[in-house]
Amino acid sequence: MAESSPTSTTARKTRRQSYEYNPPIMSSSISSLTEEIQCSICLEVFTDPVTTPCGHNFCKTCLNKCWDNSQTCSCPYCKETFKQRPDLKTNTTLRELVDHCKKKSPEKTTEVLCDICEERKLKALKSCLVCQSSYCETHLEPHLRVAGLKKHKLMEPVSNLEDYICQKHERPLELFCRDDQTCVCSFCTATDHKNHNTVPIEEESQQKKTELMKTQKDVQKTIQDRIKKIQDIKHSAEVRKRNTEKEKAARVELFTDLIRSIERYQTELLEMMEEQQKAAEKQEQELIEELEQEITELKMRNTELEQLSHTEDHLHLLQIHSSLCSSRNTRNWPEISMKTDESLETLRRALNQLKDTIDDKLTQTELKWMQQYAVDVTLDPDTAHPELILSDDGKQVRQGDIRQKLPDKPERFDKCACILGKEGFSSGKFYFEVQVKGKTDWDLGVARESIHRKGKITASPRNGYWTVILRNEDEYIACDDSPVSLSLRVKPQWVGVFVDYEEGLVSFYDVESSSHIYSFTAQSFTEKLYPYFGPSLNYGGKNSSPLIITHVYYNK
Repeated sequence: MAESSPTSTTARKTRRQSYEYNPPIMSSSISSLTEEIQCSICLEVFTDPVTTPCGHNFCKTCLNKCWDNSQTCSCPYCKETFKQRPDLKTNTTLRELVDHCKKKSPEKTTEVLCDICEERKLKALKSCLVCQSSYCETHLEPHLRVAGLKKHKLMEPVSNLEDYICQKHERPLELFCRDDQTCVCSFCTATDHKNHNTVPIEEESQQKKTELMKTQKDVQKTIQDRIKKIQDIKHSAEVRKRNTEKEKAARVELFTDLIRSIERYQTELLEMMEEQQKAAEKQEQELIEELEQEITELKMRNTELEQLSHTEDHLHLLQIHSSLCSSRNTRNWPEISMKTDESLETLRRALNQLKDTIDDKLTQTELKWMQQYAVDVTLDPDTAHPELILSDDGKQVRQGDIRQKLPDKPERFDKCACILGKEGFSSGKFYFEVQVKGKTDWDLGVARESIHRKGKITASPRNGYWTVILRNEDEYIACDDSPVSLSLRVKPQWVGVFVDYEEGLVSFYDVESSSHIYSFTAQSFTEKLYPYFGPSLNYGGKNSSPLIITHVYYNK
């Protein structure tokens, strides 16, 4: 017993203060992270890391060599095969993480030395919470042999043993008080923590480990979400840039014949487009940088959680558990919906403001530009109200006096005399023209796929309809959520309907006079849009003329 008795508390604390202590999790976090950033082909830390479409990472050179020597391009890790050789781009987030690990070398952990050795102190094998001392293999022997010492609580060697001892009762902290969320000794349960819910620290530690694992999974999922968000932003940016360049080229071509009369306005519009482009790119870059920074921090935290989830140092785990599992102010990123043509809306608003100062030729040019997106529309008989009569070519529709016996299909209108086009559109731009000559009543526009086909219909954007109607020969109405009465200079004989899906725009034009009728702007389309036609009632032959889908003559 004398051989293994502890030294005085003061001497013990002085001796421990002479040795620097670094928790194992902090020293090995970088080393563990290094294992996670190794290429599975060369087994070295990534060099110029790239990501495959299936989400796995490799050195760019390693992956290219692998594909150069194979007839097919497949992921070396999961074996997924790609139809075309992917265009590999550097994973900037992973590259920055690799650079960070290369710059920061692992910190050395100072060994815990035996408290009993006199001259040359040996490395401690265990620490005793009862003796409050650490022992090398030789001086630990009595604890393994003597009956009384065998009952002492041994643990992996630590240099801060005083943190594992109750400061009030100088007894080992062996229990955890769930009421007060603190570690206590057996004496505490008879005094300050009497009748409290206490459990062995091993039991509480295991529960906290379970919580840590859940937190780790949440962190890993957040990392993947952030990576996907970056990919979404980059993809949206690429699409927007391509569309912007295409629109710029089209605008320049269409404005060529207006240079003399609107040269100043053209310059302003192009400058506005460039500013919109720069602002969008700056916003995208800031978002990407912020997301990449958060991913780097999350990955470092993930490594700490992984290391701690396997530690046997129960007390240390409990002491830092709250700080690791608590929220680190991780932003709850909203769904980012990047529109591909933000500059067009600005341009269109500017054009509308200039309408009063530009002659009719500007409207003609605008209509000419829209006509390049003309599509071939054919009526869908499966959607036709039973009283409608269609031409054989599916280009004309009128209301008859007799209700036909037709199958009551889910897509068929049963109360309102209307019909849809066969083809739907879920992206891009499209345009079609309809002859309304000789009619006193009609409905024209587009409708979303999920509209109600049965019963009474109230046409409005809220209900999935974007239409303009004629009633009583001269009453033109735009069926917005609040109907808008329209005052037209002339009675349209041909109506052009233009839709820009991404822009959320539906416009109506009088083709003959090249004048604008009405536009629904800033709409949000999430499903297919179909051309919509309503020839209205016959009214005793007064409104017997059909709606006719006409061929669009587009001349550059």
